[in-house]
Amino acid sequence: MAVNLVNVEAVSKVYGTRALLDGVSLGVSEGDRIGVVGRNGDGKTTLIRMLAKLEEADTGRVTHSGGLNVGVLTQHDSLDPAATVRHEVIRDMADHEWAGNAKIRDVLTGLFGGLDLPGFPQGLDTVIGPLSGGERRRIALAKLLIEEQDLIVLDEPTNHLDVEGIAWLAKHLRERRSALVCVTHDRWFLDQVCTRMWDVQKGAVYEYEGGYTDYVFARAERERIAATEEVKRQNLVRKELAWLRRGAPARTSKPRFRVEAANELIADVPPPRDTSELMKFASSRLGKTVFDLEDVTVQAGPKVLLKHLTWQLGPGDRVGLVGVNGAGKTSLLRAMAEAARSEGEKQPAAGRIVTGRTVKLAYLSQEVAELDPEWRVLQAVQAVRDRVDLGKGREMTAGQLCETFGFNKEKQWTPVGDLSGGERRRLQLLRLLMDEPNVLFLDEPTNDLDIETLTQLEDLLDGWPGSMVVISHDRFFIERTTDRVFALLGDATLRMLPRGIDEYLERRHAMEEAAAAQAPASVTEKGGSATAASAKDSRAAKKELQKIERRLDKISEKENTLHAQIADNATDFGKVAKLDSELRELATEREELEMRWLELADDA
Repeated sequence: MAVNLVNVEAVSKVYGTRALLDGVSLGVSEGDRIGVVGRNGDGKTTLIRMLAKLEEADTGRVTHSGGLNVGVLTQHDSLDPAATVRHEVIRDMADHEWAGNAKIRDVLTGLFGGLDLPGFPQGLDTVIGPLSGGERRRIALAKLLIEEQDLIVLDEPTNHLDVEGIAWLAKHLRERRSALVCVTHDRWFLDQVCTRMWDVQKGAVYEYEGGYTDYVFARAERERIAATEEVKRQNLVRKELAWLRRGAPARTSKPRFRVEAANELIADVPPPRDTSELMKFASSRLGKTVFDLEDVTVQAGPKVLLKHLTWQLGPGDRVGLVGVNGAGKTSLLRAMAEAARSEGEKQPAAGRIVTGRTVKLAYLSQEVAELDPEWRVLQAVQAVRDRVDLGKGREMTAGQLCETFGFNKEKQWTPVGDLSGGERRRLQLLRLLMDEPNVLFLDEPTNDLDIETLTQLEDLLDGWPGSMVVISHDRFFIERTTDRVFALLGDATLRMLPRGIDEYLERRHAMEEAAAAQAPASVTEKGGSATAASAKDSRAAKKELQKIERRLDKISEKENTLHAQIADNATDFGKVAKLDSELRELATEREELEMRWLELADDA
């Protein structure tokens, strides 16, 4: 029989005049893997903080079994800004000691992509203070996972992790013996890791057996039996249930209640999208051309991210874009957006982007646009327009769309300056959709959104007639909203993946195995010396990178001079031929240097 680790008995918590939790009783036992879901602000974080005894309940009590060792990842880390990554994560262990520990090697490789922490300026000896919030969060997670605990409590652990990092974390947590309580909006992650779910709603917590898919089944059944009056919410749950039941068999674990009841619920629910109808409508709004990329090169500084790319985004195309960090996903969208906004005048480093005449682009970037903090939510939306046409005869007022995105009538009069990060993200999305675009670029749209808001956004996009490109680390969102997946694998190319993200992870795994096979010596063979050699190689690579960048600057200046000389001597064919020959030599040298730059960038 499983040992009880934590008991929550009749716990209540009030903030101001609002009861976040009201008489909640729960338990966590050995081997439990519990996912916590609910709307932003409904008390998920408060619940797990009280569970870990980081916060006191107003009434009721939380008891831990004797000697319980709890590890907690909060949304705000407690790392020492003056310390190095080495000191915080592996403490004072000698190189040969930690490098010989399979668990530590697995955590460092899984969260950072290598034992020398590629991407951090001084590797393990990088000082924490200047690092970004995402980098600090990964360090805090690594520090937690390297240690042993009876219970791990995680608040949004997948934030700032890419698709591979999330897949690694899911596998790692499944293999650990620790009990787990986890707040996350990543539905794929919940399905992979959790065996129970807690749904926090209006002061109460509802318990369900199984992962996220089983939770959707059971919640739909519970709402059917209770004959809930929340018809709109019930319909969304039924729609998501229909999509899950009709999806790949591997998506769901065995349901813990009657499958017949689930099938009965979705008998009259159509597929989430009428693709052919949407394509016809999109073609009528956009014409034949949306974005045509012809032999395009995309650069970030001297780094070539994509080379000789010929690709087409057509009317009604719904594309998911995945790839390693730094491969050029955001840079590609920016290049396309700049071409659209400049009406073709601003073009990439090489090649051409042709934009359709009728394209009206809305681009949700990762940065939350600043709005007048004195504006009210409804005022900020109405500043774009009062009503929005959603196609197929559907129309919504600004107030109705606000309610769809979780801003009730009272919240619509909240000043923008008082909104949380997630609420501002929702408002940014709202304003984009109110402008009636026919092309959407969504760069990490799921950041800071709770599952219920994500479900509502997915429902809205189901009937949205236009072309769409989505960059996201949320596998569920990409699979739910797009029809095709393309990947940037870090080799300056864009590939279509017929089998989606599963195929992407397989390709990345094969690339890593090939790279490991070519490595001259493994850490396990050489111990600390391999780490030292890696750090030395990294420093040498950085020096050569700087040298290459200086030479590229000189080449660029020389090319400008030669172009000016060619213009001045346009009638002297002999001189023009000589100058052109010099230009070609410089272009060849530039190409060689850029290729070498890319090789070194992986090692630096």
